Amino acid sequence: MFQNTHKKSLFIFNMLIILFAFPASSSGSARDKIAVKTGLDVVVENQFSAFAGKRVGIVCNHTARDKNGEHIVDLFHESGVCEVTAIFGPEHGFRGMHADGQKIHNEKDEVSGATIYSLYGKIRKPTTGMLNNVDVLVYDIQDVGARFYTYIATMSLAMASAAENNIPFVILDRPNPIRGDRIEGPLLDMKFKSFVGPHPIPIRYRMTIGELALWINGEGLLDEGLSADLTVIKTEGWQRQLWYDEIDLPWIAPSPNMKHLGTAIVYPGFCLLEGSNLSEGRGTDDPFMQFGAPWINAEKYAAELNALGLEGIVFHPVTFTPVSISQVAYRPKYENQKCCGVRVEISDRNRFKPVRSMLLILEKTKKLYPENFSLKNGLDRLYGSDELRLTLNGNAPVEELINSWDSKLSNFREQILQYLLYE
Repeated sequence: MFQNTHKKSLFIFNMLIILFAFPASSSGSARDKIAVKTGLDVVVENQFSAFAGKRVGIVCNHTARDKNGEHIVDLFHESGVCEVTAIFGPEHGFRGMHADGQKIHNEKDEVSGATIYSLYGKIRKPTTGMLNNVDVLVYDIQDVGARFYTYIATMSLAMASAAENNIPFVILDRPNPIRGDRIEGPLLDMKFKSFVGPHPIPIRYRMTIGELALWINGEGLLDEGLSADLTVIKTEGWQRQLWYDEIDLPWIAPSPNMKHLGTAIVYPGFCLLEGSNLSEGRGTDDPFMQFGAPWINAEKYAAELNALGLEGIVFHPVTFTPVSISQVAYRPKYENQKCCGVRVEISDRNRFKPVRSMLLILEKTKKLYPENFSLKNGLDRLYGSDELRLTLNGNAPVEELINSWDSKLSNFREQILQYLLYE
């Protein structure tokens, strides 16, 4: 499968991730897993017929694998029916081995000979020059179903570039790992549009990446109102109510800190910790599944959070010391300082509401530690408006803010119906 050193190292990295893929706290039932084919599996099964004679550009990372573990670039290159002429990597890089926020440089793929262009640095959108030898641009990256995961922005920018250059854009769809029938959180206020919030969708947005692309394209949300020549190659066998561990695809961490499904389940809410001075657990063995700070009393904090009666989640006192971890965490909050806080146990993931839970956690933390707790500027970008920051700083009840989502979420549910591909 891997003919060179860099692909061998990627294989080892991914296999290590898979070993820790399914912790007991987030696992599904013991019944047989549902057989699912990704868009890439469908392409392989059809012998790449849709790409015959084409020069193909591929936007992908290490998650773009078929059911046999073969990477999309190798598969397209070895197909004999098309040529890989350009590769584009998102945040964390083509191999998924760069820490959050680290800039990545261009390089050469040793097997296909194609240039690997980084779309996470000074250039975040494929340029016309990069697409000079591309007849069709393909996107295949595993998403996690949360608005602020930057792969969404990369997809949108790549789709816009394809539209500008009159190049067809093909998405090889993959399941939404945290179910495709759940929706939660505020819609993004477009005054707060950013790379972690490019479109007016809720934090947990219910769609696969292919469905999201259809909605973006259909609603005219690409830059300058562009419309892409878009095709989505659907997954087969996936149903909206399925969690990722209920299907027969292996978990490959979509980013270095998304180590297992449990992390993805809490992430739509617990990523908001990054907008505060609480450590979100980066630089530890289980980021987002534990959080705290040096000034917290772990026993008291766990008791107070459990007293909130949040559905589907239990808190246990914990201590941890964040450290820099090569290719995973660079200078995390409270680096080399002992933090006290809580570890999360998901007791019922079907009842758990991560965004609502985190808003109540932040509210309680502010009440418990008014002299220590603070919010950061990045909270507005993550939440999608300044409403959460203003609510917390003004000591207004966050339940009122949560209730304010309802009408907009109802309208969003109706709007996306025409773009949904799966039952």
